[in-house]
Amino acid sequence: MPDDADLADEILGTLSGRRQIPLLTSRPGGLSMKRAYRLGALIETARTQRGERPVGRKIGFTNMTIWQRFNVSAPIFGPMYDSTVRPLGAPFRTADLVEPRIEPEIAFRLAAAPQQGMTPGELIACVSGVCAGFEMVQSIFAGWRFEAADTVAAFGLHGAFLHGPMRDLSPGDRGDWVVGLAGLETTLRRDGVVADTGHARNVLGGGPLVALGHLADLLARTPDAAGLKEGDLVTTGTLTQALPVRPGETWQASFKGLPLDGIEVELV
Repeated sequence: MPDDADLADEILGTLSGRRQIPLLTSRPGGLSMKRAYRLGALIETARTQRGERPVGRKIGFTNMTIWQRFNVSAPIFGPMYDSTVRPLGAPFRTADLVEPRIEPEIAFRLAAAPQQGMTPGELIACVSGVCAGFEMVQSIFAGWRFEAADTVAAFGLHGAFLHGPMRDLSPGDRGDWVVGLAGLETTLRRDGVVADTGHARNVLGGGPLVALGHLADLLARTPDAAGLKEGDLVTTGTLTQALPVRPGETWQASFKGLPLDGIEVELV
């Protein structure tokens, strides 16, 4: 069984090579979640050393309606970088990712680090801004077939986060945002045709703020994980199915129940 450093190097090599590798969980000795997060920490260190700057966290698999399809039973998390987070506007190259899929998500900019056990009303005070975006996910495992530990080690499946304008929150708006985030609906379109719809309840039964609270709890229980901090960007998981994408498509998402404009991305 390769040691952690060698295995982290192998996983990291999939980025530059845009290639796929055999499941880590199917190899001799398997892969525990604890080791997967340890590998993730090693990969984050290596990416930082080569010039990428961590800017926050993505939460994956908060949408409980897709758990059975992807053989998972709980959310995961992974880092995002200044090299993988960018504003919408320019076309996105699908060739930069392996088996890419698209997910409409709500993201938070943090004013403070959330603590364990916070309610949505307490969590919103930790948020300084909200935006909508497309999480472009990828799989270094063929056919999107994996175990949860595989996804943790493989960058949390994160490829890129393409976000719309950030909406600043004021203290007087917080109550409205708590209600809106718990009841929002989204429609995802491909070339103007509805591809899927989603609701806040898909996200851990309560919406993006519940996902943020879950992340705070999970980070506190994960020894190799750095905590959240002011200024971090946190994506909260897809509201719809994660759908395959191809060059030439244009995707749009609209959000009902929140004061956020619709978003659009052209794929090349």
